[in-house]
Amino acid sequence: MAHPIYRVTGYEIVAGYTLRVRFDDRSEQVIDLEPVLAGELYGPLRDQALFRQVRLDPEVQTLVWPNGADFDPATLHDWPRYRQELVTRAQGWTRSAA
Repeated sequence: MAHPIYRVTGYEIVAGYTLRVRFDDRSEQVIDLEPVLAGELYGPLRDQALFRQVRLDPEVQTLVWPNGADFDPATLHDWPRYRQELVTRAQGWTRSAA
């Protein structure tokens, strides 16, 4: 079974932790990342100053942050499909840290 390959071609911050992400197949997703910003890697992105440092990495063609956080472009492309699973994982990371 082939795994689709998507590339992020652009983005904009539209509110708080919400990004509009564009892909090489001309589709886009509006993604609120706030519910998944937990744990050692993604938790620091709750700092708006750090979150706003998001960049498009030209090599891996996805969104990256200075602390090493990133998301698989296919996950971003199909966000509605993966959202609940990621939220559930983030809730587990939050409980583990408590």
